[in-house]
Amino acid sequence: MSKSTVISRKDMKEPDKFQEAATQAASWLASRKRHVMLAGGAAVVVVLLVAVVSLVQGRREAQAGAAGAELLTAVAGTVGQAPTPGAAAQTFPTEEAKQRAIVAAADKVIAQYAGTGPGDLALLSKGDAHYKLREWDGAKDAYEKFLAAAPGKDSLRFGALEGLGLVAEAKGDLDGAVKAYERMAKDAPAFADRADLERARVLEQAGKGAEAKAILTDFAKNHEKSLLAPEAAQRLAKLGGG
Repeated sequence: MSKSTVISRKDMKEPDKFQEAATQAASWLASRKRHVMLAGGAAVVVVLLVAVVSLVQGRREAQAGAAGAELLTAVAGTVGQAPTPGAAAQTFPTEEAKQRAIVAAADKVIAQYAGTGPGDLALLSKGDAHYKLREWDGAKDAYEKFLAAAPGKDSLRFGALEGLGLVAEAKGDLDGAVKAYERMAKDAPAFADRADLERARVLEQAGKGAEAKAILTDFAKNHEKSLLAPEAAQRLAKLGGG
């Protein structure tokens, strides 16, 4: 996103300017969604960009969108850098301070506007913050609550599903991580290629090379148009396949 997209706190309170920024953010994300996924991990940046778009129908939704401004500025915040004059984003002394602020801001939105789009997004961003803080149980709880609350076709479900896999892996539960990625492939089919690649990686880590090799062998056939095919082929070669 260009520097011109940055809006001030005052502007964020003005619906027209906020909506304009939302349109720009959505366009930026749409053109780079695949690159965001290739970076791996539960991508907080996705929440940042899409959160603005949650100013949708209904008075309560609009109020929730306004309440989410504090969360948005925390997610967009920088660590250890001088703030840009007039910019909406906050500056934090440490990464931990930033993630704590995200959790606190998310809790406020969730408490007041559970069941709205911004409320759902607050759950997802809270899960990501807990994950970055290495608070695995808090992350898992937030991700599960997001998946229970968000519509089945919500485009961000993949973030929580992948998050559950990352949490299980971080806790040393490799079998749980494999199951989480299987769930991701089923429940977020648009990201099934990434889910299979991650599942193969975890299986290899668990000493189940034959199972990992089987997934990678069929990867190109199962995901013909995937940009992850070259990476899958490289991993397969390292396992002695191909």
